[in-house]
Amino acid sequence: MPKAAARISTSIPVSSASQSADNSDSAQLVTVALFSGIGLLISLVAVICGVQGVWF
Repeated sequence: MPKAAARISTSIPVSSASQSADNSDSAQLVTVALFSGIGLLISLVAVICGVQGVWF
């Protein structure tokens, strides 16, 4: 069993696996930040324009 585990761990390059994980984390962070920013902008415009009834 240890031989199989050693074979699997050596077949996956560590640098590319961690690099792709970092890229996907960054992409998710950008997506969440963009979505949140758009929501805050819409809320701010609605409050400034005095839109009523949307909050209930």
